[in-house]
Amino acid sequence: MASSNACWGIEVGAGAVKAVKLVLEGDSLSVADFAYIPHSRVLSTPDIDPDDAKRVALGRLVSEYDLSKATVAVSVPGHSSFARFAKLPPVEPKKVPDIVKFEAVQQIPFPLEEVEWDYQTFVSPDSPDIEVGIFAITKQRIASELAILHDVNLTPDVVTLSPVAVYNAIAYDLQFTETSPGTILLDVGTTSTDLIIAEAGGVWVRTFPIGGHEFTMALVEAFKLSYPKAEKLKREAEQSKHARHVFQALRPVFSDLVQDVQRSIGYYQSMHSGANLERLVGMGSTFQLPGLRKYLKQQLGMHVYRLENFKRLESEGPRAAEFSAHTLNFATAYGLGLQGLGMASLNANLMPLDVAKQAMWASKGKWFAAAAGISLVATGAMFIRPFMDQQSLNIAEPKAVMDAVNESRVLTNEAKEAGVTEDVTQSEKIAELMALYEGREVYLHLLGDVDQMLSTAEGSAQALKDRGEGLGHGFTLQSMQTDYLYGSMSIPALGSGSGSSRGGGRVEAVEEQGYIPGLQGGRGGRGEEYGYEEGPGGSSGGGAEAATGDTGPRVAVTLELSTTQPLVEVFVESEIKRWLEEHAEREGKPYYYDIESFTWTPLYKVTHEEKIDSQAAGGRPGGGRNFGRSTEGREGRGGRGGRGREFEDEESMIPGLAEGGGRGGRGRVSSGSGGSQELPKNAVEALSTLDQFAPIVGDEDEQQYPPGTVESFFRVAFVAVLGEKQSEEEEGGDQ
Repeated sequence: MASSNACWGIEVGAGAVKAVKLVLEGDSLSVADFAYIPHSRVLSTPDIDPDDAKRVALGRLVSEYDLSKATVAVSVPGHSSFARFAKLPPVEPKKVPDIVKFEAVQQIPFPLEEVEWDYQTFVSPDSPDIEVGIFAITKQRIASELAILHDVNLTPDVVTLSPVAVYNAIAYDLQFTETSPGTILLDVGTTSTDLIIAEAGGVWVRTFPIGGHEFTMALVEAFKLSYPKAEKLKREAEQSKHARHVFQALRPVFSDLVQDVQRSIGYYQSMHSGANLERLVGMGSTFQLPGLRKYLKQQLGMHVYRLENFKRLESEGPRAAEFSAHTLNFATAYGLGLQGLGMASLNANLMPLDVAKQAMWASKGKWFAAAAGISLVATGAMFIRPFMDQQSLNIAEPKAVMDAVNESRVLTNEAKEAGVTEDVTQSEKIAELMALYEGREVYLHLLGDVDQMLSTAEGSAQALKDRGEGLGHGFTLQSMQTDYLYGSMSIPALGSGSGSSRGGGRVEAVEEQGYIPGLQGGRGGRGEEYGYEEGPGGSSGGGAEAATGDTGPRVAVTLELSTTQPLVEVFVESEIKRWLEEHAEREGKPYYYDIESFTWTPLYKVTHEEKIDSQAAGGRPGGGRNFGRSTEGREGRGGRGGRGREFEDEESMIPGLAEGGGRGGRGRVSSGSGGSQELPKNAVEALSTLDQFAPIVGDEDEQQYPPGTVESFFRVAFVAVLGEKQSEEEEGGDQ
């Protein structure tokens, strides 16, 4: 059963799901927990299904937070509901409900049987008039909202309008009374803006269709951006160096917003003679736009404040600062929590009565079932037990039954050790299904990190070059591999080295267990064979098989890189590892880097040599070929044509010409015994003719290095752990 001193207030907004758990202990109201779960894209983005996005965010909420044993209050947007106000004639209190129903028929643009509605009266101390606020939503709309909540096994106790919840929060926090100065509450949402006027104990609400979406569309049209990019620019406008241009693009929407606010104030003052509105309090993410607060102050001629913190709500613990940072967005959830605790000024509840009854009986059904079960067991024991005792004396357990029982115990123990016997609630199943949509942006973030890492290293290399150290080249990315890990899985070892060796130089192998140097050919080389040096080799780290200390979901990243820096180990440690350490944890990233998992393994080195004009040396124009086998009996390093393999039918081929080979050789052919011979004249002519019909175009973007430059190839591995990193205190508590 829900606790009477705890309530979850949940606002399903267009930008995020915001939830606050309030706990009342005596006269002290505090935040016991809260959640801010942004949608992957705002719900106003074109081509997005808002209902599916809501289910994903709510699925995360019910799976990551305990919503049981507390009242649940949710809100519906002001633009999808109705709030109407009217003055009642002086009547006896017992006749007020009938007069209100008559007004509801007049004010609500739907038949009453098609809506859920509620009302509240306001009485001013200096006026005999009674003012009534009528709040309504169509049954079809409320059924749609409740269906989404039901999909994640969540049934609320209270449903009210967002502007009503905002008023309840600010009225409680600022302690509104009949003598409080007239205040305008402006909640600028994604698709609409709620304007609430609080004066002399009364309330008036109006919603108009201008919100963050209109500001985003203004940027889309002004700068020709996609909707997501315009949304990002709007959120980061205050820190952008183009803030002035952004403000100019948003100025027309500012004017439209101010005109609606002025029109609403004028209408209210025409209905309430003598109204004195002195201040405006703004909230909502859109209210953070640069210049909006100042523009409103200039146009309205009153004090304009932005909601920075809650005065009467205690928030302590390690997440207090995070809650304070989201104050601007938690006013609605705050007011919902107050209403669930019975501390609200307005108590309009649009929860359908039949749904509330079903939820109440469902919560009590398990107790009825338990009571009935106990009664049946007690009754049955009186009659069945003697019979069972008699049967147990006469019937022995068959051996097959005993074997099955023993086997089931063994399997049960194995299942428990494997951790697959835990109960899974319906909400957890839903959350797991919804989680399949998550994590798709992780790989884009990782690619961005690798690009930033290599760009930083390039800058450092250039700085070394300016000091006369190195060639000014950082790292060259040969390949990148990612592997999803979970539990105690290790980083999978890559296969044999597959990075292509650079042409025009000698290759010195750095032996590694399980690694066979590739035999792909180089480009523009000397056309002579260099065998791999024999030696023990080694690797610094063993990253291919290293396991991380985390057991949750994570992604192993393996990069094959090369560099011409002379001190490879120092350069790797100072650029790659240091970059990972400095960027291990960042806001907005769905993972953090496990620095302990970082390893690097040298593979081989290439010594670059000067290119030779192969045509002048008797080879093909644009580059000669290298054929045959090396003197040690290994297949020679060929080029892109494949491995050096002699043709079996030499009579049908140009003498001395073999399959495969690289470009840029000296125009010589290596025989199986290691000797060499000049190409015959007809071979040179044939190759020239071949190049005319099927030229092999060299790589124009290939990095050229001075002769004698040593390029080192190596492999780097590290792990990105998905989720937020726990603090030491949290880890200690978990243990």
